[in-house]
Amino acid sequence: MIGSDLIKTVRGKMKIVEEPNTFGLNNQLLSQNSRLQAKISPSPVSGPPHLHRLAGKCFNYIEATYKYVFCPFHNVTQHEQSFRWNAYSGILGIWQEWEIQNNTFTGMWMREGDSCGNKNRQTKVLLVCGNSSKLVSVSEPQTCVYSLTFETPLVCHSHSLLVYPVLSEALQKEWDEIAQARYEDLITEQGYNKLLRELFEEAGLLRKAQQPKAEKSATPLTHKSLEQCTQDFEKQRAEIERLQSLLTQHNISYQTTTGETRVHFTRAHQKSPQMTECIKSNLC
Repeated sequence: MIGSDLIKTVRGKMKIVEEPNTFGLNNQLLSQNSRLQAKISPSPVSGPPHLHRLAGKCFNYIEATYKYVFCPFHNVTQHEQSFRWNAYSGILGIWQEWEIQNNTFTGMWMREGDSCGNKNRQTKVLLVCGNSSKLVSVSEPQTCVYSLTFETPLVCHSHSLLVYPVLSEALQKEWDEIAQARYEDLITEQGYNKLLRELFEEAGLLRKAQQPKAEKSATPLTHKSLEQCTQDFEKQRAEIERLQSLLTQHNISYQTTTGETRVHFTRAHQKSPQMTECIKSNLC
């Protein structure tokens, strides 16, 4: 009788587990990508039209115990090939923008990947000529900054990575004007590069730099008393008189608050046709 009760008790505590094991290799049944959390969305597809066909495809490369996956115009990921239940999978960068040098696309930048200390992982993908489209090498030249080399027959033509043909007719004309202004020394090299970057941003080839938030003015916009208002008014009037004196001293005309124009030019100032065109184009 006692033996029968013991058997019932043991049977009452038994539990049969029928769920599949998710440890070791079996955790690969779960999509690795589903566990990856992107910080931002990829930039739109851009650049040479013949490369757009790569969008939506992915290319693998295995080195040592890691598999690297490059999805053009989307992201770059890294997956540890391990029996460990917590094998590493991470994002090395999300498609952001092209790298452009000397009128040529020189690489694809994947940024804002997984955190790496006090910064985010990022990857530069170099495009080189090859018989087939595939990843051929991966390196980490700097901590958390990766370099991938991608071979493809799509870049074998000598003009396949030129920037100018990719631009719209309007932007090509604007680039011509900027280049002419630099040739005539109407703008500096620094000004030329700045205008060219803005043009590439407008074309969607470069990501627009985030503008820093404007700091709040230390000077209050309102006055707490009539005396404070009067003092501020006197300071501004004194500054206006000082500036008017400088204008008069240098024979420059100005308009008073009453609308009167005071002219002090003693000689004509003429702009060259090139300078006029430069000003109209906002290139100076």
